[in-house]
Amino acid sequence: MTSDDAPGTRSDAELAVRAAMAGAAEVADAFGGPLSRQAKSGLDFATDADLASERAVRGVISAARPRDRILGEELGGTGPLDAGRRWYVDPLCGTLNFAAGTPPFCVNVALGVTTPGEGADSSERFTAAAVADPQTGEVSWTDGTGAWLRRPAGGPDLPLQPSAVSRLVTVNVDGSGALVGPRLVASPAFRAAFGVRVSSSTLALAWVAAGKQAAYVTDGSFDGSVHFAAALAVCEAAGCVLVDLDGGPVRGGRGLVAAADTATAHRILALIDA
Repeated sequence: MTSDDAPGTRSDAELAVRAAMAGAAEVADAFGGPLSRQAKSGLDFATDADLASERAVRGVISAARPRDRILGEELGGTGPLDAGRRWYVDPLCGTLNFAAGTPPFCVNVALGVTTPGEGADSSERFTAAAVADPQTGEVSWTDGTGAWLRRPAGGPDLPLQPSAVSRLVTVNVDGSGALVGPRLVASPAFRAAFGVRVSSSTLALAWVAAGKQAAYVTDGSFDGSVHFAAALAVCEAAGCVLVDLDGGPVRGGRGLVAAADTATAHRILALIDA
């Protein structure tokens, strides 16, 4: 791909993959080495690897799409405020894990395209996204129509296929407002139905899309989220069931259940309400 490539579904997706891989290379190089930390609030902080990754991602996107807006976790927003194309960049999701020398962590890149509606209304659709795993070199990606896994060894990309066979469910318990996650982890009924895993990285959502886990559950809000945009786009394109904690739409809703199938989603929702 060159900077002369016109924006389009496939070329944007390839750009997302290339940008995520550039960030992942920075993270992989820094893993296990000395780190400096920049405090944010509470336990939240950024490392020099977060910054190096975001700069690498931005460099790839800006070279190819100089008129697009970029919204990054660490470096904020750049580009035209009224741009109809916005790139969401989470350069290192799972910074606490990374800094402790433990997985999982990932690099998230997503493109949201806004179609103007009537008056002030508009609708943003994610037409390209990539979630890169710096440790394995794998990238889960979508062009908005399907979702695939790209492996470092090469060969054809593999379609992502959700499956509930493992019965493993990742529950996010991070954040001061996290209520559902801790309650599920403590629930005997939930633990009897599923193998509970606790993780702080949206890489777990890519695992649901790939059939490695049955579901992912978290509190929170996801509108305009640089953390979740890419992984949710991959899950949706792979055919996962995405609902909020009340069984409604994720956008504008309360929390998230991302499940391999409808039966798994319904079972989790029933246990949340129990």
